[in-house]
Amino acid sequence: MVVMKMKFPFQKRVKLAQGLWLLSWGATVAGALTFSLGCILKTELLRRAEVMDNSDIHVVPNTLIIVGLASLGINYFASKICQDALDAGRFPRWRNFLKPYFAVSSFFTMLMLLAVIMSYAMTGSLESSLKVGLRNGIRFYKDTDTPGRCFQKQIVDRLQMNFQCCGNNDFRDWFEVQWISNRYLDFNSKEVKDRIKSNVDGRYLVDGVPFSCCNPSSPRPCIQYHLTNNSAHYNYDYQTEELNIYLRGCREALVNFYMGLMNTIGAGVFSVFLLQGSVLVSLRFLQTSMEAVAGKENTEIETEGYLLEKGVKETIMETIDPLMKFFLFNNKVEEDASTSTAAAPETS
Repeated sequence: MVVMKMKFPFQKRVKLAQGLWLLSWGATVAGALTFSLGCILKTELLRRAEVMDNSDIHVVPNTLIIVGLASLGINYFASKICQDALDAGRFPRWRNFLKPYFAVSSFFTMLMLLAVIMSYAMTGSLESSLKVGLRNGIRFYKDTDTPGRCFQKQIVDRLQMNFQCCGNNDFRDWFEVQWISNRYLDFNSKEVKDRIKSNVDGRYLVDGVPFSCCNPSSPRPCIQYHLTNNSAHYNYDYQTEELNIYLRGCREALVNFYMGLMNTIGAGVFSVFLLQGSVLVSLRFLQTSMEAVAGKENTEIETEGYLLEKGVKETIMETIDPLMKFFLFNNKVEEDASTSTAAAPETS
């Protein structure tokens, strides 16, 4: 059964070709936009790669970059097809090319939709990546003399100031690590000795945070140390007073930032997906309506165009069948080869 059959007089075919030409160039610009959005997201992820544990989240920007580049080529050829569609003598040269073109275009269009879905579904992967990455960043904060970690302190400090956050989950994460380097500790001091001896691992732990956790909008001078000791500061109550450091954890801040960016990009790419789908559907109507004109002297006759020559199920099966036969043939060849190899020693 033919799907979405429509009548196309000559003037309607001309308008379809002209409109599709404009639409294809609009989709080309949208493809460039998709590529740019992928590059922007990729850049933002690479900027904070030191506080991320894995590269799985890069699959979204990588897909957008690939799809954006593919969209440029796909829609450029669509515009060329539209130009030749107005000339019935030149259109037939595209006939053998159109089937693989639709297959490639459909693949990359679906890949675009997959990128949109992934951009909304990456919360869990992003959060787990940041959880481990920020934990390691805080852990290596003091290693300014260690090769490969020299800039870890600068990265974490800038991160906390730019995103107005502190620690991984919250500021208490700094209480669990030694974030002050041994080169800045006076080991002759009784306080330092007592703190190191009181810890099982021999680490210098304090209930304090780096300066980058301080909130500049607080009216009170920043309290970095003895945050949980009410008697250490005048007119200070740890339980009731809002601390003058950032209370939000950096993982939450970064997840909100990246998911907001991905969701915005996802909405934009979904619009591009709809535009790309419109190009493919319109081009299919143009192709099928021009098939009846090819080889005829009178090109101004009324023709019929359709989306699918057969039903959806039949079309899918017709597309999958050659692939299944190809893989079955390859498997049979491999089995015959292995059988002949196993039988060779017996014949000798």
